[in-house]
This record gives sequence, C-alpha cells and structure tokens, in this order.
Amino acid sequence: MKQSFAAVLLAILFFACGKEQPAEVKTDTPPADAAATPPPAEFADAKYAAIGKSGLASLSSGDIDGWMTSFADNAVYVWNNGDSLVGKPAITDYWKKRRTESIETISFTNEIWVPLKVNQPQSVEQPGVWLLGWYQTTAKYKTGKSMTQWIHTDYHFDASDKVDRVIQYLDRVPINAAATK
Repeated sequence: MKQSFAAVLLAILFFACGKEQPAEVKTDTPPADAAATPPPAEFADAKYAAIGKSGLASLSSGDIDGWMTSFADNAVYVWNNGDSLVGKPAITDYWKKRRTESIETISFTNEIWVPLKVNQPQSVEQPGVWLLGWYQTTAKYKTGKSMTQWIHTDYHFDASDKVDRVIQYLDRVPINAAATK
C-alpha cells in the first residue's frame, strides 16, 4: 500500500511540474488615471541649478547685486538656528555688509544641485519648484581666520522663477570662531 501511495504521489508531482503556467502579461502602459495624477515630486528643469550656480559665483566674487537679481522682492531668508531676513532689501543689506566688513573671500566647491518640483507637499513644504544645494564653503574672514564646512541650502521659486524663500543649514560655531579676533 505504501508503494502505491508513493507511486501516485510521484505521478501527481510529475504531471503538476510538467504543466506550464500561463505567462503573466506585463505592460509598460500606466493605468488610465496615472496621467491625471502627477507624482508627489519630480525633477524640475535644470535651469534652476544654473540659477543656483550663478548665484554662488556672484556671491563669491562679491557681486551681491548680481546675486540678488534672482530674488523676489518679498523673499525670506531663513537659517536653521531660527534667524531670518525678510524682503530683498534686508537680504541685500545683510550680505553686502558681510562681504565688505566681515568676509574677505568666500568660495564654494563640490557643489551638488537637485531641482525638484513638489506637486503634493508631504508636510509643511510649499508646492512648486525647489532647488536643493549642497556645497563645501570656505571663507576667509577679515580677522585672518578661516573656516570650511558643508552647507545645505534650499531655494523655493515663485511663479516668475524668482527665489522667494531660502532655508540654509549650517554650523554657526566655526563661523563665529573665524569671525572673532
């Protein structure tokens, strides 16, 4: 009886393994409603990265007015420590004073730029185009001291492709140490 049971089991396994399963049909066509719903975020035009690069070049050369041409009149500049500047004139005055009275030279290297279009905010960020920038910053201060650190900056663009919000993440400790005598 054990031999007949084993034979039947082998026969079932043999026939079951020999049957081909129907191939799964795969298509590259997205669902009909996918075209109507944009993804939560997508890459934006590379022109925004060019704006970021140009801005850093202007800031590095001391051309604050040139850098500020990409800013909206109502721009807000925020640092990770909570300090902020409101309005293009306030941002311009701050950076002109920093570049003439405090910073002798400043340079940016190892730049990484990611332009994103946020279609569906996931938390508190504004929808629209954001430029995310990471770069190594080296600044020599009028004190004779210098500092180098990685800085991360987020730029938001308004409907006219002007920067209306900047959020900058940096470490104030090496800046304060280099800026004081």
